[in-house]
Amino acid sequence: MDHKTMTIREMCDTFEVTPRTLRFYEAKELLFPIREGQKRLFTKRDRARLKLILRGKRFGFSLEEIRQLLDMYYMGDQQHTQLATTYEIAKQRLDDMIGQRDELNEAIEDLKSQIKWGEKMLASMNSAQKAAQ
Repeated sequence: MDHKTMTIREMCDTFEVTPRTLRFYEAKELLFPIREGQKRLFTKRDRARLKLILRGKRFGFSLEEIRQLLDMYYMGDQQHTQLATTYEIAKQRLDDMIGQRDELNEAIEDLKSQIKWGEKMLASMNSAQKAAQ
């Protein structure tokens, strides 16, 4: 494998994504592979960007947020703006995720209590049915 560039297959294998995913990110101008006819060659920069894209998606960032953060890399301020903006978006996303988790935990507890109630009702009905026989 050439360490300077990777084929679409090598990218897929390395990052566990599909060719369609890579083409989608290319179409959205998040990745910029070198084109040699139909062949795409991904640079070290593309690999770094894909790693950040996948991490951002895992954290629930939108593609537009990811694009804005990636575009800030070249602002010429040693990535200060990029890091500060990423930090703020990440803090907000963490707060959102914690809120979603809390809502989900509450729904789980509510559903557990409903299931227990249902079990008691079914047991009571089964007892009544057996007693009637």
